Amino acid sequence: MASAADNRALTFGGGNGGPSLTVSSSGTQRTLTGTEKAAALMLALGEKFGAPIWGQLDEVEIKQVSSAMSRLGPITPQMLDDLLVEFVTKVSSSGALTGNLDTTERLLMSVLPPDKVSLIMEEIRGPAGRNMWEKLSNVQENVLANYLKNEYPQTVAVVLSKIRSDHAARVLAILPEDFALEVVNRMLRMEAVQKDILDKVEQTLRVEFMSNLSHTSRRDSHELMAEIFNKFDRTTEARFLTALEDENREAADKIKTLMFTFDDLGKLDAAAIQTLLRSIEKDKLGLALKGANDTVRDFFFQNMSSRAAANLKEEMDGLGPVRLRDVDEAQSSLINTAKDLAARGEIMITKNKGEDELVY
Repeated sequence: MASAADNRALTFGGGNGGPSLTVSSSGTQRTLTGTEKAAALMLALGEKFGAPIWGQLDEVEIKQVSSAMSRLGPITPQMLDDLLVEFVTKVSSSGALTGNLDTTERLLMSVLPPDKVSLIMEEIRGPAGRNMWEKLSNVQENVLANYLKNEYPQTVAVVLSKIRSDHAARVLAILPEDFALEVVNRMLRMEAVQKDILDKVEQTLRVEFMSNLSHTSRRDSHELMAEIFNKFDRTTEARFLTALEDENREAADKIKTLMFTFDDLGKLDAAAIQTLLRSIEKDKLGLALKGANDTVRDFFFQNMSSRAAANLKEEMDGLGPVRLRDVDEAQSSLINTAKDLAARGEIMITKNKGEDELVY
């Protein structure tokens, strides 16, 4: 007599018109693809336990798993047991889980076709956002405008109607005037966009634009390293720069040129230093100046009232010996405040007086 396990039936949405799968001993043993494994697992979990997972899948993933599920056919108990053992083994083998780009890509490769995985990973590595239109809203307006100016006005109208209005405004302002006006007219006359057209536009953007974005907007490596070096404490910074100078002096010089240090605050103009002084935490200033050279100290004192400068000097004397780490943290706080003010357009910061503004 067959056991209960040999005649068991697994149903997802059974009785409500949903897809169902009968697992019987008469099924043929076969190898499942990655997508079929996912479909079988979802059927095994059933409606109650599978619903939360379905809720985490996007529309494309749901279609892929559902399509595989509809073609799955019979699965033997042994196949199901092997699949569950494989799943549990992979999850529990390390005793812990680490989520990063590499582990995500490896997992997707085990359940999805390579071309699908490539598209998904390109989006993950692209600008922040949950879907294509949110991602486009995070692309720099000049980059997006440079791409869209070569598209049909109707296509551009569709794209700008789907992204944030403030971002669409900045893109329109950059586009050639006649072309931008044509786009505006198309947007005014545009009715509801058919889903297949919208899907086609989205697919084109994903393949032709988003997948190449990381290559077209790659940052200069020296600029990136300068930002990293700015985050070092001064001992670590000196150690790395000295080592790099011995190995590649040209690269070290470029990095030093791009770095914005505490000493560079002494090159702010009068209006900028006043804005900075109003924005910083007062208890940080004395600690930061404890480790500054005389030129920078005098610069700050000269841009304060006599009473404020005298009080600050008295406060610094009262601090006594301080840890270098605390000084570094205080100076970093002032540098970051200056950068934030510059990013908001409230001050201009330069490496040398008379040079163009540094953009952060």
